[in-house]
Amino acid sequence: MRQSQLFTKTLKEAPRDEKSVNAQLLLRAGFIYKEMAGVYTYLFLGLRVLRKIENIIREEIEKIGGKEILMTVFQPKKLWEETDRWSKEVGEIMYKYKEDRKEIGLGPTHEEMITDIIRNYIKSYNELPLYLYQIQTKFRKEPRARSGLLRGREFDMKDLYSFHESEDDFKNYYEKVKKSYFKILKRCGLNPIFTEASGQGFVSGFTHEFQVLAEGGEDAIVYCPEHHFAQNREIAKLKSGDKCPICKKGLKESESIEVGNIFPLGKKYSEAMKTYFIDKAGSRKLIVMGCYGLGISRIMGTIVEVHHDKNGIIWPSSVAPFDVHLLVLGSGKKLIEEKIRKTAEKLYYDLQKAGAEVLYDDRIDKTPGEKFADCDLIGVPIRIVISERTLEKECVEVKKRSEKKVQLVKIKQLLRFLNF
Repeated sequence: MRQSQLFTKTLKEAPRDEKSVNAQLLLRAGFIYKEMAGVYTYLFLGLRVLRKIENIIREEIEKIGGKEILMTVFQPKKLWEETDRWSKEVGEIMYKYKEDRKEIGLGPTHEEMITDIIRNYIKSYNELPLYLYQIQTKFRKEPRARSGLLRGREFDMKDLYSFHESEDDFKNYYEKVKKSYFKILKRCGLNPIFTEASGQGFVSGFTHEFQVLAEGGEDAIVYCPEHHFAQNREIAKLKSGDKCPICKKGLKESESIEVGNIFPLGKKYSEAMKTYFIDKAGSRKLIVMGCYGLGISRIMGTIVEVHHDKNGIIWPSSVAPFDVHLLVLGSGKKLIEEKIRKTAEKLYYDLQKAGAEVLYDDRIDKTPGEKFADCDLIGVPIRIVISERTLEKECVEVKKRSEKKVQLVKIKQLLRFLNF
């Protein structure tokens, strides 16, 4: 991608009404565009990051048997009335409207819809277990629409639903999803803490969250430094300084961001919506269910909250919009500039041919200082600079965004050095 063709422009200052780090940096760097409070458009760079997070999720969820579907955002009132959630609990945060005298909602979650689908297809024990997931946009009347991508009225989410003939089978899969979530989040450059939390209107008992420690996080957890124990502060009976009930080490309390959760739904929805299967003995039994969510846009915002410095974003290589940011610095000497640009064009081609995704700063109306500032703000993992000084030594200047060290590397050895 030639940066001269990137229609977005970087901003020197963040909008005054944005207080969170992720919103400030993503807006300044041109990854997102704010439409209104809690509602953002993903621009070219932002969508590339979002898609990479989605692909990591797909790879790992499909490893544990997940089959992808895509449900509609439109939710008929009659389904939610079956579970008595239309006018209370989660139903209170649903956007609703009337059409032809029928009330319809925009989906904040999809338990009712997926249960309705299953009761029309699954009839026998030999069709279970079943694991269905989707990646889709959700809508919620968020009273605290703030913190950029961390708390929005429109957001992207992966929700997985599992269906089982027994509680034991559900528990086994619950552990598989737990391990899968750790893999997903670590691949995204995050270090999650498995945390006990409330049912949040989805179930009556406790559930579990995946929390990431972050300054300015909208949540707070009490946790063991060895990660043997953690509870959301909302339900925590222990506090910072108390002993961990497992390893006896002192507990800590910290701000954090919830990036995922898993819910043991049990028979709550299958009972309310009369969703049965016939077991081996020929008896009619209720299906046992589980629900597992990952906030995709929230993960993107959390990565920025965790991986940044005073100059901008520092993307982990797994989700970065590009692998390499190639910068060309002018010299003011026509013949030398022609040689620099010719070398840069060839390198741009060679890097792409080797499989690298390259953002090529070919802009001629920007100073070196402006190019370096934009490069740091956008946060691509590797910066390569071609200039008169480097060309004299038949080299390029290579620097990792996460490091201060700068290296001169021979152009002929660059692909091998970068391991592309």
